[in-house]
Amino acid sequence: MSHAHPQHETAFLNLPKAAEYLGLSPNTLYVWRHRRQGPPSFRMGRRVMYRISALDQWVLNQEMSDSRSNASLNPLNQKPQRRVKHPK
Repeated sequence: MSHAHPQHETAFLNLPKAAEYLGLSPNTLYVWRHRRQGPPSFRMGRRVMYRISALDQWVLNQEMSDSRSNASLNPLNQKPQRRVKHPK
């Protein structure tokens, strides 16, 4: 009886594949990396790599920091603040 090996799923994506995964252009991801923005990346030899789990977490963080996706950040859901009167 032969045992089939489970298909190995990669945990990392190179820059073009990560951009495709996120639905972005590779240039956007490249610029974000250069500006130290966007999802975390690292070098593996000469290649820039992205951990898939880090991409997923980054997307989740983006959603949670956007008031349209996170009702607790929606300014319309906030209690009105009183104005502070400053002495003249």
